[in-house]
Amino acid sequence: MLKTACAEAASWATPLKVSVNVSPIQLMNTSLTDTIIEVLHQTGLDPRRLDLEITESDVFNENTRSLEILSQLREQGIQISIDDFGTGYSSLSRLSYFPFDKIKIDRSFVINIPEQKDDLDIVRLIISMGKSLHMRIVAEGVETEEQLASLQALGCDLVQGYLIGKPSPLR
Repeated sequence: MLKTACAEAASWATPLKVSVNVSPIQLMNTSLTDTIIEVLHQTGLDPRRLDLEITESDVFNENTRSLEILSQLREQGIQISIDDFGTGYSSLSRLSYFPFDKIKIDRSFVINIPEQKDDLDIVRLIISMGKSLHMRIVAEGVETEEQLASLQALGCDLVQGYLIGKPSPLR
């Protein structure tokens, strides 16, 4: 999957980023860094165009190996995003120790804004916290103009969801 995504992105006329999910098993693999670097060399994709997405529940465990691997990848110029943020049980104090470039707010918090004040407050908190840690913020599952307007007013950097575009094959 990684090699296919990187090869496809390397062929694009516009130098857009490509995001690839990393599974917990992959994250525990001691050769993950070498494998990714090799794929980047084989495909010719600039590491700065690769964004690896790791779910919150997969990374915030007591394993320091995950931190080492993510740090090594980030040193290569690869971006690291924490996906589905807010659905796990991570300690917010640990967030600053991990080398994340982006926080992706889970759609379960976005779907009921702006009507649901509690969700709006949680999203506001995540955006504020992420920005204070110099991370970009992405809201997942944006489906209405009202959600988009609320997220823009809160300072969310990027959004994804059906309002912006539905998933489609590359070709």
